[in-house]
Amino acid sequence: MMGGAHYLPATEEDRKAMTARIGISDVDELFADIPAAIRLSEDLRLPPALSELALTTHMRKIAAQNVDVDSAPCFLGAGAYDHFIPAVVSDLASRSEFTTAYTQYQAEISQGALQALWEYQSMICELTGLDVANASLYDGATALAEAMHMACGATGRKKVLVGAGIHPFYRRVLATYAYDLGIQLEVIPLTNGVTDKQALLAAVKPETAGILLQSPNFFGCIEDIGGIAEEIHQQDGLLVLAVNPISLGILKPPGDYGADIAVGEGQMLGLGLNFGGPYLGFMAVREKWMRRMPGRIVGRTVDKEGNSGFVLTLQAREQHIRREKAYSNICSNEGLCALTAAIYLTAIGKQGLVNVATLCAEKAHYAAEKIAALPGYSLEFTSPFFHEFVVRTPVPAEEIQKRLLSQGIIGGLNITETDEVFADGSERMLFCVTEKRTKEEIDQLVAVLGGEK
Repeated sequence: MMGGAHYLPATEEDRKAMTARIGISDVDELFADIPAAIRLSEDLRLPPALSELALTTHMRKIAAQNVDVDSAPCFLGAGAYDHFIPAVVSDLASRSEFTTAYTQYQAEISQGALQALWEYQSMICELTGLDVANASLYDGATALAEAMHMACGATGRKKVLVGAGIHPFYRRVLATYAYDLGIQLEVIPLTNGVTDKQALLAAVKPETAGILLQSPNFFGCIEDIGGIAEEIHQQDGLLVLAVNPISLGILKPPGDYGADIAVGEGQMLGLGLNFGGPYLGFMAVREKWMRRMPGRIVGRTVDKEGNSGFVLTLQAREQHIRREKAYSNICSNEGLCALTAAIYLTAIGKQGLVNVATLCAEKAHYAAEKIAALPGYSLEFTSPFFHEFVVRTPVPAEEIQKRLLSQGIIGGLNITETDEVFADGSERMLFCVTEKRTKEEIDQLVAVLGGEK
């Protein structure tokens, strides 16, 4: 019914009939496993019921209180980024034949979706400089954890070296995986914002399964990867690199550094911030390791008449049915997110990706120079960075965030107490600048930081 009509509450007779039907004497039995101390002991404090029209109006007023990246310039990054998304991306990705498709087990009726995912895989291979990519994982954190698992499975070893510059949330996921799999994680410290290379190479031993690094890392710094692959390969271990795909428009791909596995978060490839998801984990590997790769893999073949066709391939059935014997228990996918990434990359093209990456780097360096020139502010590191950088602030970072927000600016991330990296109590913020930020917005940020507004 429309308008102000409401459903009548269940009567006592209704409740008795329902509880009897499911074999309990009282509704409270449904909550018997929840400790009494944490159960709600009073009625929910809800306002009177509203009509659909009144409720919609009320919710719109609440939503209008939000500050989002469409109403305020955003200098917040730390793993999720505010990039421009061409209108064609959502228009194509939201077509019903894509949004309703899920598992392409019946290849004969899934050629369109399969071809789209194959195109996505091909683009990831081009970006990373590696041989084979899968049709996506859940997000960057689980992609890195799966890569760690792959390295241990491929080498039969249980020790992994982890750079302290890897995103703190990613390292928490690594620790969760490692606990159940019996994997030992050795964290290598930072020097000037990047992994201490001397300490890293000294830690490589015959029992090392692999090295895990992120570049650009959580602090925005670009790691010095040269020579690391050769060292770990001498011990028959694997090099795993987590990368920002946008940065690959101007930085060398992981394959050029000798990486065996490249992973990362694909949110920046046409996916909105979306309050944290759904996002897109990508993975590419050298051909030698492709049968150990989790997630779905789409292959291109030809039929008996020579026509191109696309199928799911190169996966053992254990991935889907005998789960305890599988290399990985991930067999689902983020197909729609992967499709979105493929459309984004197609829309902007190779030169477009270079342009986006260049704008990010140039604008970030402009902002960093201006902020560092303010009294009391300084850059934490002198290592090269892509589009994020750490700033020491003269007042608490929390105060700066509030001041910026009051002026309609979404500020950087407060990283004063980020894990074991910073221990001196100084206030620090991680700022991010993407291609969307204008000179006027950056100058406004600097003016507010400097106390001019």
